[in-house]
Amino acid sequence: MTERATVADFMERELIARISARLPPRPEWMTVGIGDDAAVLEPEKNRLEVLSVDALVEGVHFDRAFTPPHAIGHRALAVNLSDLAAMGATPRVCLVSLALPSAFAIADFDAMIDGLVALARRHRVHVAGGNLTRSPGPLIVDITVAGTVKRRQVLTRNGARPGDELYVSGSIGAAAAGLDMLKQHAADPATNNPCVTRYLYPQPRVRMGMLIARNRAASAGVDLSDGLADAVHQIAQASGVGAVVDAEAIPIEPEAREWFAGRADDPLRSSITGGDDYELLVAVRPRVARRLGAALRHGEAPLTRIGVCTENPATVLNCGGGSGSIPLPAGFHHFR
Repeated sequence: MTERATVADFMERELIARISARLPPRPEWMTVGIGDDAAVLEPEKNRLEVLSVDALVEGVHFDRAFTPPHAIGHRALAVNLSDLAAMGATPRVCLVSLALPSAFAIADFDAMIDGLVALARRHRVHVAGGNLTRSPGPLIVDITVAGTVKRRQVLTRNGARPGDELYVSGSIGAAAAGLDMLKQHAADPATNNPCVTRYLYPQPRVRMGMLIARNRAASAGVDLSDGLADAVHQIAQASGVGAVVDAEAIPIEPEAREWFAGRADDPLRSSITGGDDYELLVAVRPRVARRLGAALRHGEAPLTRIGVCTENPATVLNCGGGSGSIPLPAGFHHFR
């Protein structure tokens, strides 16, 4: 087969075989895996199942002009694992559904699967099956993930109460800046630019979410798929509280701050409203804040206190420096 081969040159079973060849042996608890009409799993004793699904659509969630196939596979799984992290769940399996344009190069297909499988191995996620179909239009990567968590450790958005403190993991704004750089042809996807890397290869905070849940350190949590501002609004609305966010405390990625400032954009607004950070935002009761210690010692990123939940239902941004407070902006809007 030549280097110009596409997925149209292969039978479905041959494409499935190319995926299977990249996977580790199925675990004992997976009674039936890839190759049958459905997967069969043995449930974990005394744990709840946590399920999530997310689709990445070419032209909406990524642009193949500057997103390498390996990064597409990585991102497709990462955004789903981030949802499990926000719930405090331990990832277990995923199902992969692919809608492939006939002209999609087989080399790109292999690279995309390699990116997905590499991240799956890192988080001990097993690909249990899925679906392949032809797409007359864009490439679509649709993934369902399943994880487990103990009943009393499930982390949801609706548990925050007035007085709870808000913490965010890592830093924000890098992914939005990285995407802007790629769109403006100001960076090469192959470089080690930290903002571009954060956009192409987001790192879901799986271990941090598991540790926070295991120690029952947070009352509510959400991931930052649509930006920090959106995440604060989500917790506030679901929990029936307001929030005051301290603008000066928000950990903006230095390279992102520099990029936005150089383009005459407001670094703060651009960073808190931009999507694709996939950090965690958690609400924490002050009396149990010490329980965050395990997540800080063994997690993948720092946690920064950025605000507090309030009885007043307003959600505001305290600008500091005598500038007063303004309504917290909205986050990314999918249907604009």
